[in-house]
Amino acid sequence: MAVKVKNIIPSKRLEDVQTNQHIASVKTMIDKVTVTNTTGAAVTFSCNLVPSGGAVDDANAIIKGKAVAADETYVCPELVGHVLEAGDAISMIASAAASLTIRASGREVT
Repeated sequence: MAVKVKNIIPSKRLEDVQTNQHIASVKTMIDKVTVTNTTGAAVTFSCNLVPSGGAVDDANAIIKGKAVAADETYVCPELVGHVLEAGDAISMIASAAASLTIRASGREVT
């Protein structure tokens, strides 16, 4: 078994439509996810861990409607330690486009 530390979501702006930010190609453990608000007002976001072949719904919601204050960085403890199987996705949405910067790190196990 090999473990590879990886930047699973390179820094990017979060969309205001539900978007798969990462689709696991192999078993992946989430180690850290940050969401930074670079605007002057609070912005909310939601995150789902969607099983392979599944769809975003309340059954796979991990973070729902979390407000991030202006100039704040939120470290998502709800996501740390979750495991994605091959084909599973991290899907996110923001209440306002180009307002939140996201980044995630993890480990791939092969």
